[in-house]
Amino acid sequence: MRKVLIVAYYFPPSGGPGVQRVLKFVQYLRQFNWEPVVLTVRDGTFPARDESLLEDIPEDVRVCRTDIFEPYDLYRKLTGKKKSDGIDVNTLREKGAKIPLSERLSEFIRATFFIPDARMGWRRYALREGLRVIAEEGIDAIYSSSPPYTCSMIARDLKRKTGLPWIAGFRDPWTGFLTTPDRWAIPAAIDKKMERSVFDEADLIDVAWKGIAEDALSKYPHLDQNKFHHLPNGFDGNDFPDISTSDRSDKRFTVTYTGSMYGLRTPREFLQAVELLIKRGDVNPEMIRLRFIGRFGDEVHAMFHAFSSQDVIEVEGYMAHSESIKQLFYSDALLLVVDTTADSAEIVPGKVYEYIGTLRPVIAIAPERGAIADLIAETKAGFVAHQLNVSGIAEAFLQLYHDHVNRTKTITPDSEKINRYERKNVTGELAQLLDNVLSQRA
Repeated sequence: MRKVLIVAYYFPPSGGPGVQRVLKFVQYLRQFNWEPVVLTVRDGTFPARDESLLEDIPEDVRVCRTDIFEPYDLYRKLTGKKKSDGIDVNTLREKGAKIPLSERLSEFIRATFFIPDARMGWRRYALREGLRVIAEEGIDAIYSSSPPYTCSMIARDLKRKTGLPWIAGFRDPWTGFLTTPDRWAIPAAIDKKMERSVFDEADLIDVAWKGIAEDALSKYPHLDQNKFHHLPNGFDGNDFPDISTSDRSDKRFTVTYTGSMYGLRTPREFLQAVELLIKRGDVNPEMIRLRFIGRFGDEVHAMFHAFSSQDVIEVEGYMAHSESIKQLFYSDALLLVVDTTADSAEIVPGKVYEYIGTLRPVIAIAPERGAIADLIAETKAGFVAHQLNVSGIAEAFLQLYHDHVNRTKTITPDSEKINRYERKNVTGELAQLLDNVLSQRA
C-alpha cells in the first residue's frame, strides 16, 4: 500500500467543520490503496475543541504531533483563558468591522509579522519531524490542507527537500480572502510570493469549492488550469443516526442552524422574515422553534435577544460533532447563512453537504445565482434567497411551515445526486489524484 503524508493543523481534538475534510480522508484512504500518515500539532489553539473526534481516528493510523509556537498563548495569558478554551468568536472579526484601538494594534501586528498566518511558528518543528517521518515510513506523496497556509509552506519545504510529489489542498482562497488580514506593501508582497510559490510548485491543487481555483487563476494567469481539481466537501452517511422527526417530543416546526456566526454572517434577515410572518399572522409563534447551535458573536446574541417572540428562539453552545448531526435529524428544516461579501456567490460552506445529506429541506440565505444556488438546484434540496430578499426568505419559511402543519412535502431531494457528495466517494477522487501524480513521475 502506498503512503501519503498529510500535513494538517486542524485535526482532532480540533473541532469545527474544517476538521472533517481531512479526518474523512484519513478514515477512507486505505480503501483506495493509500496509507495515511498525519503530521499535525501536539497542542494547537483551535476556534473550537471536540475531544470526541479523537475516537474517529483509526487506531493504527500513525499521527505525528509536534510542538508549535502559538502567538495566541500570549493572548490567553493576558485574558486568563485556558488552553482548552476555544478562541472567542468576538476576536474573529471580519475586515472592515469597527474594532477597538487595542484590537486594531493586534491586527496590525498580525498583518505585519505573521506571514502567511499566525501558525508560522509551527513551520520549523513540522519540517524537522516531516523529514524524519518521510525517511522512516517510506512516504510516496505529500498532501497539505490549508488554511492555515503555513501547512502549504511546510509541504512546499518538504517537497523541496525530498522531491516527493505534492497535492496542495485548499478549503479557502489565500491572499485577499475575507478572513485574511489587510497587509501593507512589504508583508503583502511577501505573502503573495509565498502564495505564488505554492501554486507554482505543487504538482496538483485540490479545491473544496470552484471559486478558490478561479481566484488563484485570476491572480496568476500563467498557471495551468488543468492543475486544479474540485474535490467538494461532503457528508458521511455512516455518521448519521437512525432518527426521524417523529421521534422527538417537541412537535413544533423546528428550523436549526449549526456552526458559528459573527461579523458578516448573521441571522438578521432570517429573523426579520420570521417576525414579518408572525406580525402578519401567517405563522403561529407557539408552533415554531428556531434553534441556533454553535458559537456566536455579541452582535448575533443581541439579535436573538431583540426578537419579539423569545419563546421561539433556542440558543445552545458548541456541540460535539455527533450530537450536532443528531440535532439536524430532529429538525424540519435547516438554515444556511453565507457571508455578505463581494465574493459570497462562490463560497460554499462545508456544512451544507451534511445538511443536504440529511434529506431535510434547506433554507439557504445566499446569492440566488452562485455556487450554493447551483448545488441546491442540482440536489433539489431546498430554497435559496438573497440576504436582501426578506420576502423571499419569508416565502420559503412559510412554505415549509405549511408542509409541517399540513403534513405535505414540497421538497423532495434527489438522493442519487446527493450520493456523489459522500465522503468516501470524494476520498476516492483524492486517491485517484494521488495515483496520477505518482504515474506522472514514473
